[in-house]
Amino acid sequence: MTTPILVTGGTGTLGRLVTARLRAAGQPVRVLSRRAQAASEGIEFTTGDLETGAGVERAVDGVTTIVHCAGSAKRDDVKARNLVTAAKPAGAQHVVNISVVGADRVPVVSGVDRAMFGYFASKRAAEQVIEQSGLAWTNLRATQFYDLVLTVARAMAKLPVIPVPSGVRFQPIDTDDVAARMVELSLGPPAGPAPDIAGPRVYTLDELIRGYLQAAHRRRLFVPMPMVGGAARAIKAGAHLAPDHAVGRRTWEEFLAERV
Repeated sequence: MTTPILVTGGTGTLGRLVTARLRAAGQPVRVLSRRAQAASEGIEFTTGDLETGAGVERAVDGVTTIVHCAGSAKRDDVKARNLVTAAKPAGAQHVVNISVVGADRVPVVSGVDRAMFGYFASKRAAEQVIEQSGLAWTNLRATQFYDLVLTVARAMAKLPVIPVPSGVRFQPIDTDDVAARMVELSLGPPAGPAPDIAGPRVYTLDELIRGYLQAAHRRRLFVPMPMVGGAARAIKAGAHLAPDHAVGRRTWEEFLAERV
């Protein structure tokens, strides 16, 4: 009998798509979630918390491949450490980790850096934990998901005037494109650092927000906002972009046509 593939964060934005694609490929899946859920065909749920380590040993029992989609803006290294600490003695053979383009290029030093761009440091710390775990691993760095950009655009559209950092560009990607690549990597041998994955176009932040406003039939005033700090300088220089890996299929405009 084929052992299940464990998906951490399997009910989140990326994880639920990874889970669905693994099932479509005929793979049994075990989802680690903080909340109990009823099993469905080919999918079992186990309750645990990567930040505290509670329930993680039970989650990794009997699995050889782990797709690590759980993450946040901080303490990702703690989550990764609890995962690999339990996974290694359990016999896991491959950890596939999702990270962010620029994790190794965006310096997060000051309090301003951490407040604005702490996500990059959090993902890099998790990468290092997995790399040094002694487990075989694959690491995929992706640019920002359209879903996240949409959440930000919706929040900013509630303001009467929208402050927009000038000169900031993004290369967002459809989450399902990332899910497809994560599944492909999880079904193959450990690859170490996989090629980055990024969306088909680079946009300025105001282009992304204006695109949302147009799709939602709304209008707002924009006010340029300065950004300070080393991380901001790296972002303005494009450290979080991957123009040589623009493999995403859908543009922002196509995504909005379906979601707004």
